[in-house]
Amino acid sequence: MKIKKGDKVKVIAGDDKGVVAEVLAALPRSNRVIVEGVNVAKRHSKPSNANPDGGIINKELPINVSNVKLAEDKKAKKTTKKKAVKGAKK
Repeated sequence: MKIKKGDKVKVIAGDDKGVVAEVLAALPRSNRVIVEGVNVAKRHSKPSNANPDGGIINKELPINVSNVKLAEDKKAKKTTKKKAVKGAKK
């Protein structure tokens, strides 16, 4: 898996198609990544020491790595594409 934590990626499939965001975590064993602001679900939590009021929390869930690709330029929002090397074997 070539995508790592901190990389800028563009979502190419799903409800959030076209979004350019940062990878929060990479999960190579399950071949998934967690992307900031993508695939957000609401989770209900009971009151605890960490969150005394409890309530509803927005949480990013993992998406398959095949649904994202590396983003090259922030301003142009272009994505990277592998170029064929001259004389290389196919």
